[in-house]
Amino acid sequence: MFVKEVVYLKMKKHVRKFSRELITLKDIAHINYKEKELSNIEQIPIYKITEEDHNIVVIDYFVIVRLLAKQFPEKDFQLIGEPYSIIKIEEVKKEQPIFIIVFVWLLLFIGTAMTIMNFHYDVSMLEVHQKLHLIITGNEEQLPLFIQIPYSIGLGFGMLLFFNHWFKKKFTDEPSPLEIELHNYQKNIDNYVINYENILNDD
Repeated sequence: MFVKEVVYLKMKKHVRKFSRELITLKDIAHINYKEKELSNIEQIPIYKITEEDHNIVVIDYFVIVRLLAKQFPEKDFQLIGEPYSIIKIEEVKKEQPIFIIVFVWLLLFIGTAMTIMNFHYDVSMLEVHQKLHLIITGNEEQLPLFIQIPYSIGLGFGMLLFFNHWFKKKFTDEPSPLEIELHNYQKNIDNYVINYENILNDD
């Protein structure tokens, strides 16, 4: 009795490609098979991106199985993991002028500073510091700088620790709350795209 050789495929969840680019199997899937024969399977063309695809294409696993079964009928292709691969189509990006980058940075910086100041005003942080100064020293002070300055420095360090980032460097391997929220947001987008967007399937 003839037994088909098993080839395991694991779809890559997110792939970035440019318009009119040819997508091969190795672009959208991890393949577990014999090293000497792997290249024959990896280079199988799956789909060519066209201008009509806009910015997203979802490739269904059954499309791949159908194509591979025609060319490798002696092999049994088994899926591991998710049955979709989401192709995000990118345009060739032009480098942004430096003044736009500086303007956006200043806008975000000023907006963040205003948010922090308005929050401190709402919770009467100055009065709290004045009362702390009175409790600690016994003297009233309109600007208790020896409390405000360490508090401001600690606020900055606290935000760094909270977001767990200093530019591209992370302090620990644990994800920050922002990264978790972005991950959950991306999952919701993926679910929507898979259900409603441009799905390349067997139909």
